[in-house]
Amino acid sequence: MKHLLLGSAVLLLAACGDGKKEAAEKLAAMEQESATAPAENEYLLDLSPFDMPLSVSMPEMTVPDADSTFGGARWNEDTGQLIVQAGARFAITISEEPGDIGRLKAALERDMLRKHTILEEAPDLVVYRQEYPDDALVFVHFYQVIAHEGRQFVVESAPQGRFTEADVHRMRSAVRANLPA
Repeated sequence: MKHLLLGSAVLLLAACGDGKKEAAEKLAAMEQESATAPAENEYLLDLSPFDMPLSVSMPEMTVPDADSTFGGARWNEDTGQLIVQAGARFAITISEEPGDIGRLKAALERDMLRKHTILEEAPDLVVYRQEYPDDALVFVHFYQVIAHEGRQFVVESAPQGRFTEADVHRMRSAVRANLPA
């Protein structure tokens, strides 16, 4: 009788599974839904006034506090870059120029002060970790090339920013080409 009950319990558990597959499927479905649906607290910043056929999906900053600024864009005459920022965790620069990922990677290799590790690489994107040897400081940055309407734009995380992988993922996914009306 004990063996029959034990056997039935084992069969029942095997039939039901441990729930990991169902949880993974549910998580994948939620991620797919969140990737296609706009987030509640974001707004689309059109960069057409800066002669760029791009838009940036930014986190909305309704009230500034000690660690944030209102989201917006401003042109930096000194560097020839558009700076788009919303708080301390979202800051990118955009410039119209031909992207050169090979040159960036060579510059990272030549840097004698910091150690760089490439986390993700594609023909139009590099995500890298930047570490200082004496400190426990680790920052993540990205460099992305967006081609649109025969023009090329380089989108980068702000060099002075202290970003995590999640911050970088959010920023690199935020810039998109404007669709024709």
